[in-house]
Amino acid sequence: MLCFITMLCWGSWANTTKLTDKSWRFELFYWDYGIGILLCTLILAFTLGSYGAEGRAFLDDMKQADSNNILSAFAGGVFFNLANILLVAAIAITGMSVAFPVGIGIALVLGVFVNYIGNPQGNPMLIFGGVTLIVLAILFNARAYQKLQTNLAEKVTKKGLILSVLSGLLMGLFYKYVAVSMVADFNMPEAGKLTPYSALMIFAVGVVASSFIFNSIQMKYPFVGNPVSISDYFNGKRKDHLVGILGGAIWSIGMSLSIIASGKAGPAISYGLGQGATVVAALWGIYVWKEFAKAPSGTKPLLNFMLLLYMAGLTLIIISK
Repeated sequence: MLCFITMLCWGSWANTTKLTDKSWRFELFYWDYGIGILLCTLILAFTLGSYGAEGRAFLDDMKQADSNNILSAFAGGVFFNLANILLVAAIAITGMSVAFPVGIGIALVLGVFVNYIGNPQGNPMLIFGGVTLIVLAILFNARAYQKLQTNLAEKVTKKGLILSVLSGLLMGLFYKYVAVSMVADFNMPEAGKLTPYSALMIFAVGVVASSFIFNSIQMKYPFVGNPVSISDYFNGKRKDHLVGILGGAIWSIGMSLSIIASGKAGPAISYGLGQGATVVAALWGIYVWKEFAKAPSGTKPLLNFMLLLYMAGLTLIIISK
């Protein structure tokens, strides 16, 4: 159930970008997005991560943690942040129909493979069979977008494809760095290892800290559009800032539940289910934002088949353990 909620969160947070003013650039939105991730992990660390009969409290856990494990969780935040920025840039250049299938498709396959090798839990035939079906669902989703965007060929550039591939490679690695920094059994703390809430907190610090490098460069040398300055951020409306924080909080809740669920489900299964968020995002586009209202004939069967493959893939992953 936690993995399923993760999938909903990861597939839904991007809706908040549609709730800001059209003039509010994503580079500015991204600062508040990072703040939302950090605030959410702080609240979890000092509540669920500090009370209860099992494990170590957050502050006690931080005091005993090895520097290698802290650096590993921090690196996970840095990898994720760079991957996310590159993915958004790729979407702006090539469109979702290219960037999402390439980027998230690579991330899904690589992430499940890497996490399963590091912590093999579950039936591998069912896990990778489920992953294959979800990848096929993403490809059908891409085909539907291609039919919708008749001028897609003009948007596909080498730069956009390279950004998508790089994003997918980084996105497929970040989860492992967080997972290896944590205790193997959440009810039996190991010396030097982090509990999930502590690891998430360090991860969030890595996201925010690296934004001062990655997002600052993106603001000065954007992949699309004119440069923006930090003064533009401080001149933003309160609503735009709050929406950005909400977007970060939604993604962070998904990440937190995924990490917590990985103790029982295993990192490969937990990550694999979470990255099924691509199709959740497609559902928002189809039924809420009506992105396919003017789609040509033949699109609806593709979307229906995508949903069937997606549900079949999720079922295989769930029953793999």
